[in-house]
Amino acid sequence: MSLISQNIPPKSKAKKTKREDINDLSSIQGNEDAQYEYLDVSRMNKKKKRKEHNKGNEKLVIEQEREMKKLENSLFGSLYSPVEFGKEDKEEIQDKLEKGSALFIIDQLSEISNDELETKQRKPVWVDEEEDKTNINIAKVNRLRKLRKEEDESLISGSDYHIKLNPGTEWAHFDSRSRNDTSLDDESSDEENGAVLAHNYKNVEVVDDILQTNESLVRSSTKLLPGNLEYSRLVVANAEDPSNAPINSVQFRRNVQLLLAAGLDRRLRFVHIDGKRNTKIQSIFLDDCPIRKASFLPDGSQVIVAGRRKFFYSFDLVKAKIDKIGPLVGREEKSLEVFEVSPDSSTIAFVGNEGYILLVSTKTKELIWTLKMNGTARSLAFAEDGQQLLSSGGDCQVYHWGLRTRACFGKAVDAGCVNSTSLSTSPNGKLFAAGSDSGIVNVYNREEFLGGKRKPMNTIENLTTKVDFLKFNNDAQILAISSSMKKNSLKLIHVPSFTVFSNWPPLKKSLQYPLCLDFSPGGSFMAMGNAGGKVLLYKLHHYNHA
Repeated sequence: MSLISQNIPPKSKAKKTKREDINDLSSIQGNEDAQYEYLDVSRMNKKKKRKEHNKGNEKLVIEQEREMKKLENSLFGSLYSPVEFGKEDKEEIQDKLEKGSALFIIDQLSEISNDELETKQRKPVWVDEEEDKTNINIAKVNRLRKLRKEEDESLISGSDYHIKLNPGTEWAHFDSRSRNDTSLDDESSDEENGAVLAHNYKNVEVVDDILQTNESLVRSSTKLLPGNLEYSRLVVANAEDPSNAPINSVQFRRNVQLLLAAGLDRRLRFVHIDGKRNTKIQSIFLDDCPIRKASFLPDGSQVIVAGRRKFFYSFDLVKAKIDKIGPLVGREEKSLEVFEVSPDSSTIAFVGNEGYILLVSTKTKELIWTLKMNGTARSLAFAEDGQQLLSSGGDCQVYHWGLRTRACFGKAVDAGCVNSTSLSTSPNGKLFAAGSDSGIVNVYNREEFLGGKRKPMNTIENLTTKVDFLKFNNDAQILAISSSMKKNSLKLIHVPSFTVFSNWPPLKKSLQYPLCLDFSPGGSFMAMGNAGGKVLLYKLHHYNHA
């Protein structure tokens, strides 16, 4: 047999393979039909699910719109169903209140009697029974001494201690008597006067007095107590612009936390005081004048700068302009380093030669008058808002000058003085302090001194070298006295008791040689310049405002 004949299948097998192929084709067609039916069913299910999902989304959108309407009604009133006044009864209004669609809230206090209001007083939720049994000694702990209203107050109960730590605001208490008054009549009468005052508050009659004055409304409620002074040292004021020469003058500007610092390095520095960073604002260099003293005009418009020269400078803060003034006409002074500016910003008083005092106008910068002492003039101080001037010098007498009459109306010898070196008056003008080169400081009452009583109120003997500087703080409870001849020679005096604060100067911190000092207008900051070129800054915790 040939190879071809061997490969030919038999007839029976060929028939079988044909039948199997037909069966396979029929099964494939059946499977395809089943698959098409399955796809149709799945598509129908997907369409149903999509419809149900869309219905759910529509419900969510409707619910969200309802919630948005409720929120809008509660915030802005009835936007979608406004209330028509006079057409709806109380039940309808109450329903709308509950649904959050009310445009206004009905005041129901008129339906409650005064007796019911008195019974509905606030009661504490919880009372500590041990509070009244506990006693606290506020005189023993330094940080609690400021809670005392009297010097001999020591032991208090726990409830009193809680009240002292959390004092109430009396101005916020409602006045129950005003409920019986006719508020409409009061309001109409107030509107006629041009102002409507708040009802149900006490002491509303003082509003006119508050608006007619520029005095500080917030003052320290407790007196400064003797003994220890609560203070903390802050960042050095001129840390961003240090000096390598002595700082001869520091001063705070009124109503602004701005500090002026100047010294022999011929630089005039302005620093914003916040106690944390103390940002430098500006620095001005004067080529021909080592600065002995610099001072703001009380109105804050200018800075007067002087040194051991025949001239002085005026720096206009508004125009940022520096003017050189002098020599003064008709005068031969070689130094104008000692001067004072009047509290009304109208006059600058310079110490001249041979007992002369030179009065210069702050507007024209010209010499307007001279005053003559019997001895040499060394120190000056203004009083009575710039209408009077005090001076002292080599003859140990304290002169009182009237700047309106430009004449001396009183003078007397400073008790125990050998050579007068410094003067300072309190802000209210009732007290003045006089220092001498022996370290003695006498504090006088001005009225008694001018009335013939020459004896000082108190003599302070805590310094042993020449007193270079004297300064009262804003409420005259602290007097700073210093001497540049000795290290750490700076004392703070408690004026009401005329005692030295025992914890000043700090034991572990050196003040070096103090040259100048100033208190901030509110009393909370104290800046001290020393011979090392630093302006040390301290926070006095008794005072709350800068």
